[in-house]
Amino acid sequence: MNDYPIFVESIKDKTGIDLSLYKEAQMKRRLTSLFQKKGLKNFNEFYNELDRNSHALNEFLDRMTINVTEFYRNYKRWEVLQGKILPKLICENNKPKIWSAACSTGEEPYTIAMVMNQFMPCSQIAITASDIDENAIMKAKRGIYPERSLNEVPNEIRKKYFTRNGDYYNISDEIKRAVSFKKHNLLADKYDQMFDLIVCRNVLIYFTEEAKNIIYKKFSESLRPGGVLFVGSTEQIFHPLTFGLETEDTFFYRKK
Repeated sequence: MNDYPIFVESIKDKTGIDLSLYKEAQMKRRLTSLFQKKGLKNFNEFYNELDRNSHALNEFLDRMTINVTEFYRNYKRWEVLQGKILPKLICENNKPKIWSAACSTGEEPYTIAMVMNQFMPCSQIAITASDIDENAIMKAKRGIYPERSLNEVPNEIRKKYFTRNGDYYNISDEIKRAVSFKKHNLLADKYDQMFDLIVCRNVLIYFTEEAKNIIYKKFSESLRPGGVLFVGSTEQIFHPLTFGLETEDTFFYRKK
């Protein structure tokens, strides 16, 4: 019996999340592993458990939204952002409007804030960060990270913005204050407008082509003319003109 389609509809009714827009084989494999660990036999039993147990529902959301990230992930791309993209954006707007979409536990928007601080005081930086997972947002707001999250952070940046506390690192309060977090569903919620920079990396690989195209179109509509979209190293847009974008650098796309 294939009870996954019924599970998908039930989850959409309960949470507003449309699992049909995620790659089915990957999602089924991830969720099957989760419910089998709980001793459940199928998606019907799994949904019943999620419906009555809020802890299980939160665990499901964590598993569904991946939450694998680190500071300065793919470091060379951040060098391009700092050396090429941001100087041009700041010339056009000395207080850029920035969105870190699907930000997971906060490493990405905090990295953006640290890069922006090379150009302006933290008090002038205002980054919006969003994710569908409220647990991830809570962790992001705490700003406490294991050492593995800092693998690609240069030593001078680590010394400037982090304080070691046992096996964990606390990010500085001035960087935390530069970022505001909110819950947002990329596929269902409205997007704000006139962003100078949207960063969304290593997330869309989990979506179907249809869903990716919807999101890229929405991102493009949310950028101001000349604004830039920064995507992950597995998410190159092969036909950016379809979305009113043009390639600025590898994984950076400027709105025409």
